[in-house]
Amino acid sequence: MISKKIYVGNLKFTLKEENIRQIFSVYGAIQDLKMIYDRETGNFRGFAFITYGSEEAASDAVKQMNGQEVDGRNLKVTFAEDKRKERQA
Repeated sequence: MISKKIYVGNLKFTLKEENIRQIFSVYGAIQDLKMIYDRETGNFRGFAFITYGSEEAASDAVKQMNGQEVDGRNLKVTFAEDKRKERQA
């Protein structure tokens, strides 16, 4: 089964949630967008997780956006791995 959740890395630290939604909603309806922030400083860490409504949308986003330049940075876009499941195994 292909994941509906993708990892988006190497994002510019100044990007806002609206910017990320605008870029990635082209591929399908975004159910959840989680930007990761540093616990101590509260600063955006440059990566996020996006959950789509369908596996097809997630797959399209990975295929089209991995390596694409956004604000001068080449994005790393992959299917997200569920670390919680791995720890339980």
